[in-house]
Amino acid sequence: MARLTIEMPHVGESVTEAVIGKWLVSPGDTVRRYDPLVEVITDKVNMEVPSPRDGTITGLLVSEDDTVQMGAPIAEMEVEGATPEPEHVASPEQETAVSAGPSVQAASRVGSMIIGANVGPTGGEFTDTSLQTEPSTESAQAAAPSAPSRRRRRERDDRGARISPVVRRLAEKHGLDVNAIPGTGAGGRVTRKDVETYLESQTTGQLDELIEPTAIRRIIADNMARSFREIPHAWGAVEVDVTELVRYRKANIDRIQEATGQRLTYLPIVLQSIAQALREHRLLNSSWVDGKVELKGDINIGVAVAAEQGLIVPVLHNADRLTLEETVSEMSRIVDGARAGKLNLDDVQGGTFTLNNTGALGSILGGAIINYPQAAIMTTEAIVKRPVVVDTPTGDEAIAIRSMMNMCLSFDHRIIDGAEAMAFMNDVKTRLESISQDIDS
Repeated sequence: MARLTIEMPHVGESVTEAVIGKWLVSPGDTVRRYDPLVEVITDKVNMEVPSPRDGTITGLLVSEDDTVQMGAPIAEMEVEGATPEPEHVASPEQETAVSAGPSVQAASRVGSMIIGANVGPTGGEFTDTSLQTEPSTESAQAAAPSAPSRRRRRERDDRGARISPVVRRLAEKHGLDVNAIPGTGAGGRVTRKDVETYLESQTTGQLDELIEPTAIRRIIADNMARSFREIPHAWGAVEVDVTELVRYRKANIDRIQEATGQRLTYLPIVLQSIAQALREHRLLNSSWVDGKVELKGDINIGVAVAAEQGLIVPVLHNADRLTLEETVSEMSRIVDGARAGKLNLDDVQGGTFTLNNTGALGSILGGAIINYPQAAIMTTEAIVKRPVVVDTPTGDEAIAIRSMMNMCLSFDHRIIDGAEAMAFMNDVKTRLESISQDIDS
């Protein structure tokens, strides 16, 4: 028998570390090639790392909830034959799933992605999404049962979640019912930290509560802090009369439904107008790289989607080249993929600008944190009806009830000044206010 070290797989140039979410094997387990060994979480995707060979797991080198650099050793196994070189082996299904994007050679399943920009959730008329992604916070030692095989039946609580031996012994020591303890682990599993927190709550009464952030929340927090620390944010807003946009959507719901099978919302129409405006205002579609401004050749717009644990931003590639029907169809595909956890790396990489809709939550004004390393992020706010002064065909002024919406833009002040930011926003404003004449369907 020879010993093989299993390393954390590389999943793309921009991903340098990952968090160990949940071990799926224990020391002593016999595994076959491509069997999933561990769930890992990055700021791009969640995935399962498969076994590179047939063999027996001899040791877990890192614990659940640990942050590990790409290429670092995470486990050891014994295999038949001579000691092989460290390898990263992808399953046939995974090779197909990510063939269009960067290599994820050790991932057998590409799952959901989170990205750490402080952008608000989308929903309502624009997008309505939900993504369940919850990493374990229990240590590998607590998560690993003592049985020699992971196929052996494990003790579970009344909710169906597995109870590790460490958690069971700790609960019994203090006379606690595991079923009464809220679980924060994967699938509602009670972790050792949950038991300790529960014990503290019983002794401290109504004192302040400390909540252990999930691995995903920590990644989001790090990325938000980095964006706000490294990018000098500036902010502006314009008011848009979207009465014609509302009429356009109402008039085209049936046509788009028949052509695409999808319900037409406001967001694809707004996104298309932004994509066209980015052609004329290239500084908004750029990044600050080593003291220089990198103007992006493609216009790839990320759409912020709400998740219970954080945010996911799938990307609509080459958005300026799509018709409205194509925009609706592609947006539906990536949003549904986010909901089902079936996005591949190409769906979440390459974004050059981000669109976010906080209006679905009732917000009327706000400033978002830029999605690093992009140069800007735009938020669309709630559409409300109110009286405004309008010009009449005779040249007089009158008060009319109009549908109004605020658009807010956060931008990198190293690259963009207020004049350029306002020129871009006014371009989008003009396109939306004259939507019945200018829309490209």
